[in-house]
Amino acid sequence: MFLIILNYVKPLEYLDQLIPAHIEFLDRFYNQSKFLVSGRRNPRVGGVIIAKASSEEEVWDIIKQDPFHSNGAAEYEVIEFIPSKYDPRFEGLLS
Repeated sequence: MFLIILNYVKPLEYLDQLIPAHIEFLDRFYNQSKFLVSGRRNPRVGGVIIAKASSEEEVWDIIKQDPFHSNGAAEYEVIEFIPSKYDPRFEGLLS
């Protein structure tokens, strides 16, 4: 599993113009069962995505398709982690 942390580097007005394309990007990878959770950070300085992928390389291939990335609107940090403890309600998502 991977934690993807976005940090916005462009003004929010610019990011707001990219939101529809960004939502399409998110939907595409939710439909492929790659994304489990996503949302804005508070305060609104970036976002967070929890992803399920086979490798960090795959995660970066996905990130490159994000309009925030291709338009230079955000920087990304990718953190791989292995879930070792979790609420049983999430078990189906982790297998």
